[in-house]
Amino acid sequence: MSHIKHLLIGGLIIMTTGISTAMANAGDLKPIIVNPKNLYDPTPNGYSTAVIVPGGARLAYISGQGGQDSTGVLSPDFAVQVKQAYANLRAALDGLGARPDQVAKLTVFVVDHDMSKLEVLTRNVKETFGAALPAQTLVPVPKLAIDPMLFEVEAVVVLE
Repeated sequence: MSHIKHLLIGGLIIMTTGISTAMANAGDLKPIIVNPKNLYDPTPNGYSTAVIVPGGARLAYISGQGGQDSTGVLSPDFAVQVKQAYANLRAALDGLGARPDQVAKLTVFVVDHDMSKLEVLTRNVKETFGAALPAQTLVPVPKLAIDPMLFEVEAVVVLE
């Protein structure tokens, strides 16, 4: 009976005082890049092994951005589409009030991927993200939603 009485009193104390919750500072909500030393270093290829999203962070999901310019025109050139797609991603980030270093994860879709396209991809991701390389997955696909589309990038963003 004494044990039950202590549990009830403890429960009442918690109910009346509440359980404290830690509020993160905006600076604590930045993604943390992890590249374990015992794994292959992916940074020369433009990505990180893992990214930790701090607890309490708000996430935004950016839909796939293709290489269309502001009028909807797609160049037939892969490199031009990739550059434009990353410019479109930057515009989407701006619309969220976010920066490239807040991107935790990218998924890129490449039509008929081969190793010749990797240099173009790596150059653009490094230009966009600098040293804050997000986790990334490249998915080779036979085609995308619009026939002349050769590249698409989507992102998960940690908002501050």
